[in-house]
Amino acid sequence: MFGFFGKKLYTDLTAEEFRKMLKENKDAVLIDARTDMEIAEVAIPGYTQIDVSHPHFQEKLQKLDKDKHYLVYCRSGARSASLANFMGQLGFRHVYNLRGGIISWLQKFPDEIVTGG
Repeated sequence: MFGFFGKKLYTDLTAEEFRKMLKENKDAVLIDARTDMEIAEVAIPGYTQIDVSHPHFQEKLQKLDKDKHYLVYCRSGARSASLANFMGQLGFRHVYNLRGGIISWLQKFPDEIVTGG
């Protein structure tokens, strides 16, 4: 989607590490890279949506503070990994991807979700 050539510009985290960082870093921004339909099924509370399939998603990224911490997830971790790497290419310095996406989150923390978008 965005090209994985060169160095990986983000950090993968397990569901446990992702949750810990989210709880400990109150200024962290949680980004859900999925579509409206996917989010309507299940999401991690407090998310900001940046749907990577939307033609203008890059405009949303340009408005973000590059010095903040960003915790990015999608369904399985692939789209969010691409988004995280792309953010790194844009100069974001603290980007973390949920390895395994919301699927891995649901396996560990099934009670820490919202439904109905």
